[in-house]
Amino acid sequence: MPEFSSATIERYYADGSWDADTIADLVARNAVAAPDGIAFHAPEGALTWREYDTAATRLAGAYVLAGWTPGQPLAVLLTGGALTHVAYLAAQRAGLVTVGLSPRAGDAEISHLLRHTAAVALVSRSRHRGRPAGEIARLTGAPEHLELDLVDAVPVLRRAGVPLTVPTVAQAVGLLAGRGLGPDDLFFLNSTSGTTGRPKCVRQSMNVRKYFAALAAEAGAFGPDEVVLSALPAPYGFGLWSAHVMPARYRFATVLTAEFDPAGTLDLIERHRVTVLAAVTSQFIMMLNHEAFARRDLGSLRVLFTGGERVPRHRAEEFEERTGCAVLQFYGSNEAGPISVTRVADPRPARLGTAGRPVPAMRLRLLDPDGDPVTEGPGQVAVNGPGCTSGYFRDEPANRLLFRPDGWLRTGDLGRLDADGYLSITGRTADFIIRGGHNVSAPVVEEAVGGHPNVAQVAVVGMPDDVLGERVCAFVVTRDGAGLTLDELRVHLEAAGVSKVNWPERLVGLPVLPLGAGGKVDKSALRALL
Repeated sequence: MPEFSSATIERYYADGSWDADTIADLVARNAVAAPDGIAFHAPEGALTWREYDTAATRLAGAYVLAGWTPGQPLAVLLTGGALTHVAYLAAQRAGLVTVGLSPRAGDAEISHLLRHTAAVALVSRSRHRGRPAGEIARLTGAPEHLELDLVDAVPVLRRAGVPLTVPTVAQAVGLLAGRGLGPDDLFFLNSTSGTTGRPKCVRQSMNVRKYFAALAAEAGAFGPDEVVLSALPAPYGFGLWSAHVMPARYRFATVLTAEFDPAGTLDLIERHRVTVLAAVTSQFIMMLNHEAFARRDLGSLRVLFTGGERVPRHRAEEFEERTGCAVLQFYGSNEAGPISVTRVADPRPARLGTAGRPVPAMRLRLLDPDGDPVTEGPGQVAVNGPGCTSGYFRDEPANRLLFRPDGWLRTGDLGRLDADGYLSITGRTADFIIRGGHNVSAPVVEEAVGGHPNVAQVAVVGMPDDVLGERVCAFVVTRDGAGLTLDELRVHLEAAGVSKVNWPERLVGLPVLPLGAGGKVDKSALRALL
C-alpha cells in the first residue's frame, strides 16, 4: 500500500535517497551483529538489541492472534520509554499502521483521532499519566482497548484484564509470514501540534523518516560509538528519527525518559555519558535555566540537535560555551521533512544565526506572493523532495492547501538565502501581528527581546486592540526569577538599535512558558491568557 507514485519511488531509489531496508530489518541485523549491545537505557531498564528484536517479534505475533489484519490503523497511547518503540516496531512487523497519539493528548483529541483514522483499537498501559487507561478508552469511544506492558523484556498484552497469548519467537515468525510493512508503505500517522482546531494526521513512510538519519550523521560528524538521548515525544517527526530510526541504523545506544524533566535529563546525560542530545528549543532552554545545570558534568556532549521552533541565538551560544558541544538544527516539519541543516563544520555565526544550507535533494524554492520563484528571497519556503510527506490522511481540503498543483509543498514559512547559500527564516505567513495594518514578525521581536541578558525564554503573540486590531505582547521567563519591567526592556532594545516597530507594547512575566503536546511553546494558551 505505497503512498507515493511509482515514478516518485523510482526517482528517490535511483538517486540514493531511499533504500529497501525497513526499520525491522535494521533492528534484526543489530540483534545478530551485537545481540548484547544496549539498544535502550529506558525507565523499564536496559534493553539489548536481541531483547528489543525478540519483544517486538512476539508482540507482533500477539497482534495477529488478536485478529487484526494488515493495513488496519492501531492507536498507541504511551509515554516515552522502550515499550513505545517495541509497540511501534511490532505494528510494522504485523503490517499495522501506527496512529501515534501524543502522551499529553486530551480526551477530545484522542476521540477525534480514533474516529478520523478508524483505528481498530487503543493500546496503552493499564494507567496513563495517572489515569486508568480503561476510563480514557471509554470516554474517547475506542472500539477496543488492550493493555500493554513490558516485564523483564517480555511483552504482556491484556484485553479487559485477561492476558492474551503472546507467542514464542518461532510461533510469531510463522504468524507474521508475508505481513510486514515495506519501506515505502504508510507505516505511521502522527498528528500535527502547535496549531488551533482539530489536529491533522501526517502520513509517514519509513523511507521518509529514515531520510533524516544519514543527514544527521553527516551534519554531526558521528563516530561509531555515539550515545543518543532523545528527550522528545516519540510520536512526532523529531522523536521518530532521533529515537526510533537513527539509533537503529547506526546501532547507537539510546537513552529515553518517560516524560521530559530538565533535572532528570541532565542527570541522564551525566550518568550515561551522552554524546548526542535531541531536544526541542524549549527543552534545552529549560535545562540551561535549571539550577542543576552548573553542577552536572556535561563534558561528554558533542552535539545538540534542536529546533521545532525558533532557536534563540543568545541561548544557543550560552549552551555551547557552557558544555563545549555544537548546537545544530534541522529546519523542517512533520510535513516537509528536513529542509536545511546546520553542521559542526559551519562557522558559528552561520551555525547559530541561520537555519543552515538547504538539503540539495529537497529542491528548495522561495516563492513570491504570486507563487513565482525568487532567487534569494524573501519568499515563502516550498520544497519537493525525499523527506516530504505524501500528505495528510483522509483530508483532501488540507492537502490542497499544503501542496501546490505542481506537487510542491508549501511550508508557511518565509525565508531568505544569503550570498553563501545559508537559509534564514524571517517569519511565518501566519506568525505576524497585524498592528494598524503593519505586519510585525513575532520571530523578529522574540529575537530582539531574547537578547536581554536577564531573559531566559520569550514568546510573542498579538493581543486584541480596539483601535489598532492587535498590539505586540511578549511573555518572558527571566533567568533569576525576578521581574523585568517594560521600561527596562525598552532601554535595552534602544541601546541594541532595535527598530521601535519591533518593541513589545506589553510585557508579561511567567514562571514557565506553557508547552503544547509536541514540547513547543503553546502560543494558543498564551493568547488565551490575554
